[in-house]
Amino acid sequence: MRAGKMQVMVAMSGGVDSSVAAAMMLDAGHEVVGVTMKLWGGPSDKGCCSVSDVLDARRAADAIGVDHHVFNFGDDFERHVIAPYVAEHDAGRTPNPCIECNRSIKFARLLERADALGFDAVVTGHHAQIVTVGDGTRRIARAVDIAKDQSYVLHMIPPSDLERVEFPVGGLEKSVVRKMATDMGMRVANKPDSQDVCFISSTTSRDEFLGDRLVHTPAEVVDTTGNKVGQVDSIQLVTIGQRKGLGLAGGSPAQYVNDVDVAAQRVTIGSREDLLSDHVDLDAMVWAGEPIGQDLVAQTSAHGTPRRASVQGNRVLWQSPQQRVAPGQTVVLYDGDTVVGGGIAH
Repeated sequence: MRAGKMQVMVAMSGGVDSSVAAAMMLDAGHEVVGVTMKLWGGPSDKGCCSVSDVLDARRAADAIGVDHHVFNFGDDFERHVIAPYVAEHDAGRTPNPCIECNRSIKFARLLERADALGFDAVVTGHHAQIVTVGDGTRRIARAVDIAKDQSYVLHMIPPSDLERVEFPVGGLEKSVVRKMATDMGMRVANKPDSQDVCFISSTTSRDEFLGDRLVHTPAEVVDTTGNKVGQVDSIQLVTIGQRKGLGLAGGSPAQYVNDVDVAAQRVTIGSREDLLSDHVDLDAMVWAGEPIGQDLVAQTSAHGTPRRASVQGNRVLWQSPQQRVAPGQTVVLYDGDTVVGGGIAH
């Protein structure tokens, strides 16, 4: 964390991590104001988007004696997160809305607001660390608590923005964060972590959420030789690696989705071995600094196993064959524990 007193805006989601982050910045001598972003107006019980979360954030701010405000970014959220989420599914891709929310709202939009209001930094409760590399620039790195690490969903923050960002809890185990909250008498000390996609509640499936937002297209399911073996009601809800819900006869060997072709209204299935690939091509690729080609590890989901890889242009080459990455999913590149780049599977 940088030295010197700062005026900081803490993004308080109503959870334990951001509440403790605010307290840590206050204890470090900074001037702290808590803000909660109102993003999703529909039902939510996953944490960070519900009315109760706003109340929890306000109570936490009151408990440590800092001002609290609510910013309504609902229109931005609809435009930059919900609309692309629906459009990607409509194209047969599998998007990651949490990354897009971080990219467009929780950092870009919030930093913009912080600058306009004269704050020196934006602080969040993300479990990630910021390290300074040889050229003096700041980079995202894995959290101390690997089980809670969120560096994957933060990979796209550019070094220039990291100059104005802090992650106070990234250097702590989650158990320590909860104990700190307990010691401070915070009501959120034992509040469950937010889960999955905030705008899809525990009583609403992805299928139901998309049901009113796109026209579902039926498609035939074929094997690798082109023979029809089943049918799906909505090709937009099928993703690479899927096994269930393909209209297959019972008792057959396990089959997995290998390809989704929306234009042809065709889903191709095959064995687990058919899913393997030696590479993945990336779109919208970003690098934190100069591109690195060798001795990297790549991660294809928020808590997926890092796999050794190299990079040639926009192609990630696996050291050993891996399951195909669904188009629309994010691949993040690490040099050791430090994020060096990433992109979206083509």
